[in-house]
Amino acid sequence: MASTQGLVPITRAYLASYYDKYPCPPLSGDVSRLTSEIRSMARDLQKEFSLSEGENYLVEEADRQPPHKIDENMWKNREVIEEILYLIERSHWPIQLQQQSTHEDAELASVLGKLKVKLQNTLSILEFFQSKNSEFVFNTVMTYMPQDFRGNLIRQQRERSERNKHAEVEALVKSGGSIRDRYALLWRQQMERRRQLAQLGSATGVYKTLVKYLVGVPQVLLDFIRQINDDEGPMEEQRQRYGPSLYSLTSMVLSIRLFLYLSWGQLDARKLQDSQVAVLEQAVDIYASEFERFIKFIGEVFANSPFFISAEEAGAIELGKNEDYRETTISAGNMESLNSYIAWDFSLVQGKMNMDIGFSVEYMSNSGEKRLILPYRRYESDQGNFCTCLAGNYKLIWDNTYSTFFKKVLRYKVDCIPPVVEPE
Repeated sequence: MASTQGLVPITRAYLASYYDKYPCPPLSGDVSRLTSEIRSMARDLQKEFSLSEGENYLVEEADRQPPHKIDENMWKNREVIEEILYLIERSHWPIQLQQQSTHEDAELASVLGKLKVKLQNTLSILEFFQSKNSEFVFNTVMTYMPQDFRGNLIRQQRERSERNKHAEVEALVKSGGSIRDRYALLWRQQMERRRQLAQLGSATGVYKTLVKYLVGVPQVLLDFIRQINDDEGPMEEQRQRYGPSLYSLTSMVLSIRLFLYLSWGQLDARKLQDSQVAVLEQAVDIYASEFERFIKFIGEVFANSPFFISAEEAGAIELGKNEDYRETTISAGNMESLNSYIAWDFSLVQGKMNMDIGFSVEYMSNSGEKRLILPYRRYESDQGNFCTCLAGNYKLIWDNTYSTFFKKVLRYKVDCIPPVVEPE
């Protein structure tokens, strides 16, 4: 069993600093452009024919904001990809297209075959990502569980629960449930897993007896699984950082599905134009490549994201949020700044090993000339000040480039004290 001594669950502040190292790569501009184009094509179809109840539902869903949660968006993309694959399966084409009586029909059939291959590949990547991520989270949590019969009991219970969930989905499919029905059930099951974790963490419900039985489960683990999915908890930071790109991709695939669904309903009366087929093909191509790129990126972020951090790290980050200790830019670029005092006070948050950090102060004139005010030296902590005798910019530099293995947590305060103006 991995030790949890001195550890606390990840905090939103910690995740914010962690995610700073993983800025979300921007989506291609083609995503918004093609989403608008294909949505406009769908609106044109809406105007020409009265819509069925099912078609109206798809229109409303395409116009709504995508789900807020990251994993719910993943499930929604998976659902819509499956529905598109269902539509472009040959047996579900409109009769006229199945017959391929014209050259245009044959070309469209060829395009649909290419789209099918792309979307099946994207679906496989998404399914693998969800499965791998789920196993990673469970196995990581299990490393902090007692490695004896108690850990085995948790594993057996999970396997039994997953078998029951799988059987529930199979029963729904056999009874004629639609793809939408199946994914509604899958999402309910996902939310049930979360409720079970929350119950385990707070020792309520049926898990109260289980937690009492599992003597030795670390409290920090129970705290983690109780608060990890709170609406304003650590995962909200994840949603704010990476949600917008995923929301755009969800909107795009919803628009693709809507256009295809409306087109199939009206194909006998109105054939797709070459320009519409070209936009459809390009939209699917961009969606597939951008979604796969996003999955690869977010997978790397999740794989390296910690569940627990030391109390020292958590405290240092909270100190960093203190208004008195924040990054400050000091300019002395005008006459009023002459004879000001720049003062600093800094220290490293020390762990089991004492560490130091390089510090120096540099001056740059308005013409770009540089001058060293305080030579480089390594400190554990320091307080100091100097008078700004020259107009220009002053830079306080903390340097950790010499450290090969250790990152440092720095707590610092910088003030610029203006000169005293004698009264006339």
